Amino acid sequence: MTTSTPDYDYNFTDPTDSPDEPCSFQAEPVEVIIQTYIHSFICAFGLIGNVLVIVTYLFYKRTKTMTDVYLFNVAVADLIFVVALPFIIYNEQNSWLMGPVSCKLLMSAYSINLYSGMLLLACISSDRYVAIVQARRTFGTRSRNLFYSRLICSAVWVFAVALTLPTFIYTERFEVWNLGGDSVTIMCQLSFNKSETAKLMKILVPSLQMAIGFLLPLLVMIICYSCILCTLLRAQSSQKHKAVRVVFAVVLVFIICHLPYNVALLSHTVALFTVRSCDMEKLKLHVLTISRSVAYLHCCLNPILYAFVGVKFRSHFRQIMLDLWCVSKKYISSARSSRATSEIFVSGIKTSDASNMSSFSA
Repeated sequence: MTTSTPDYDYNFTDPTDSPDEPCSFQAEPVEVIIQTYIHSFICAFGLIGNVLVIVTYLFYKRTKTMTDVYLFNVAVADLIFVVALPFIIYNEQNSWLMGPVSCKLLMSAYSINLYSGMLLLACISSDRYVAIVQARRTFGTRSRNLFYSRLICSAVWVFAVALTLPTFIYTERFEVWNLGGDSVTIMCQLSFNKSETAKLMKILVPSLQMAIGFLLPLLVMIICYSCILCTLLRAQSSQKHKAVRVVFAVVLVFIICHLPYNVALLSHTVALFTVRSCDMEKLKLHVLTISRSVAYLHCCLNPILYAFVGVKFRSHFRQIMLDLWCVSKKYISSARSSRATSEIFVSGIKTSDASNMSSFSA
């Protein structure tokens, strides 16, 4: 397995190595097995959590706030990545079996998730700042706020796609001769025809990833949540301590998941195009791979930190489960026609929508 990031490959040449003993970056079998289990966990729980968020959002169309719209788009971004992750991992461990178009699309899925997901989390932080710190001000009707939130989400997606264009354009499906020259491995990674382009992209892509995919959202979160904490600590509320713990959890999990990977990526990027020893390069790539897997965990934790922590979201989710259970129970016991069953289901959903809850994320 080549320990490289999904965004670009790290071509490494150490002139101090003997031509008879080239530097090999093949991962140990134990490392491959551990990563397989970790990524399987991420795929399973990321798929379940984000699908539940999307289903809950779609079933309750009348109970939306700006944060709800952001949460829905975060879940969509994480779901895209979770679906693409098994193919990305398979590409790193085996030859690429699919065509060049799927190669470009799947390699771009990581970048789109990174930029859109992180920027949307920054939008959620800003929206919570407005809702808590600026609560006394009037910011228009709910329909107007929903329009603005959807407009912002559209802009975020367009911006994420624009930032992903270098990955999409330069990702190619090509053949690489293995050590010894007796077999060929088909790779799906960034490939460049000119050395100047390679140098530019290998600096530009990770720099954008660190600046826009980590530092900018982190800065927005620190500013917004610091103001929120000050407001909560001054408030006389029985829910104050719980809200403070949630704020700390959101920021802490974000830092724990993404800081190690970005530090490792920065260290590796700074050392590009310089002579490195083979052992040091192997160590850096192992650290980069491990920290990247930790960063992937955030897509599983987003539904818990941002959706299921909300009382109204949990209430709506329980109502959906109750509606589905009642429908199935009545269908089995009475063996009614499919038309009657459909009417019961619609009735259950309408009853849920009539509640006084205004947001499943509150």
